[in-house]
Amino acid sequence: MKKLIVKTWKSVLALWMVALLFIACEKNPAVEPQADILPSQFGIDIPNSLSNQNPAGRIAGGRVSEDVLQGNDIYEHLATFVWVGESAAQIVDEVITAIRKHNIDRVLTLSYESDDDGRVKNLVVVENPEYDGVVYEYGLTITDAELENDHDGGYAMQIFWNREPVKGVAIIKPANLDVLHDADEGEAMVKIEYNSDSPLGYDAHMIVTIANLTLDEPTDNPYSMRSMKMFVGKSGNIIDVYGNSSHPNARFFTNDTGFNWAFVGSADEDAGLSVVEVGLPPNNLDSSDRDVILGDYSIKNVFTEQIYAAFPNITQDMIDLYLMNTAAPGYFTNEGFVAGGTPPSGLWQHLEPRLQDLTPYNPAMIANLQIDFQ
Repeated sequence: MKKLIVKTWKSVLALWMVALLFIACEKNPAVEPQADILPSQFGIDIPNSLSNQNPAGRIAGGRVSEDVLQGNDIYEHLATFVWVGESAAQIVDEVITAIRKHNIDRVLTLSYESDDDGRVKNLVVVENPEYDGVVYEYGLTITDAELENDHDGGYAMQIFWNREPVKGVAIIKPANLDVLHDADEGEAMVKIEYNSDSPLGYDAHMIVTIANLTLDEPTDNPYSMRSMKMFVGKSGNIIDVYGNSSHPNARFFTNDTGFNWAFVGSADEDAGLSVVEVGLPPNNLDSSDRDVILGDYSIKNVFTEQIYAAFPNITQDMIDLYLMNTAAPGYFTNEGFVAGGTPPSGLWQHLEPRLQDLTPYNPAMIANLQIDFQ
């Protein structure tokens, strides 16, 4: 999954840079350029204590032979998941920067040949477009010219935005951005929603949604991601996050498959600290109840039940020792996991109460995510 995401982000950025260097023809008549119409920003940076691009560790039954399941083994998946969402938002900012450098600062229509797949792409900037019932100041659409009669209209990317305050939506379909190299990504879609004047009690917030990722072979990687959704809210130096990822083939100590990685977290960017809580509900759980998602299906509860099912003769003392670092919440610094359940000091006391106001999404909803262009 991570390899797919990284490749997607690189492809998107490369396409944009090439597009802006290899414009074949501009169809609209010359007009006097207006002031820059592009949004000044389109995402929120997430502190290192919550986001980690290192490969996630495996949480599998094979680890039961070890004495203790380390906190990092539990939470590395979360850090990678958050990093994937953050990377999705960052690529949109990079795209906007690329556009700004080449003076795309007005309503226009143009075509260019992509250096990535050698195919003609069409780009259109319009005023007052509507998306999902909201009218924005501007919209930008890229399509693959040869695919415009296909079921998806050949859409590769759309951005809808207001300038002041900055508010908008960006949607990407990698397979149409680079038909030659990314066609195997099929119907995978990405959506970023950003609001610099959040009505939810934050200075700014963003929502990252990814759907229809191609799953790896279960024997190669049972933990590959199908979809995810993450909310990020920023107030001063405090960052709150919550969300879920769907892993249809995931399994732990038994043959039960299909788990949802649900989490909430709060970080102090200046102090380099974060506190998180993680649940592992089944993928088809239809509930929005925080106590169910993070309580009934806490890591410790799920693993205890699974270990007993796989090893019915194991003693409670052995389970307690093995899962000693799985208690919630988990405490982190920028260097990684510090402790689970009990804070090592009072440094996190301003973050802990924030978790109770955060709830992951309904797991069943995440398992069935869909993203559509306008």
